[in-house]
Amino acid sequence: MAVSLADNDDDDDFSETHDINVTPFIDVILVLLIIFMVAAPLSTVDLPIDLPTSSSTPQKKPDKPTYLSIKRDLGLAIGEDSVHRADLIATLDGMSDMSKDKYVFLRADRSVPYGELMGVMELLRSGGYTRVKLVALEGPPPAAGAPAAGAAQP
Repeated sequence: MAVSLADNDDDDDFSETHDINVTPFIDVILVLLIIFMVAAPLSTVDLPIDLPTSSSTPQKKPDKPTYLSIKRDLGLAIGEDSVHRADLIATLDGMSDMSKDKYVFLRADRSVPYGELMGVMELLRSGGYTRVKLVALEGPPPAAGAPAAGAAQP
């Protein structure tokens, strides 16, 4: 077994290197990061609805939730698409990713009367959509001894 400790100077300054060039990889990762940062806010429902707050613990969201919104003017919207009250069940039935055993997330503006909210829930029930979850904003828990939000003040 022979070992050479001599420095071979063959005038070959451009020898092969066996290191991985990570610069293009880092560039690709940074571009993907920018794309995801721009696309993330676009994946939410963007209707201007003033939701009430809740102090309950937040639950895990499903992959593709179906949001039904009752707007301030009492109009209905599935996602961001407006829908007439008479066409609500037909529109839900026509959605490819919707079935009667999936949850419908119901959002209502704070100014919507309770009777209107119950009317929409009755429409959903009559169409076979009995799995409904109400959506609210996350808020701080009420302080001990403080009246609950919306409670009558003497």
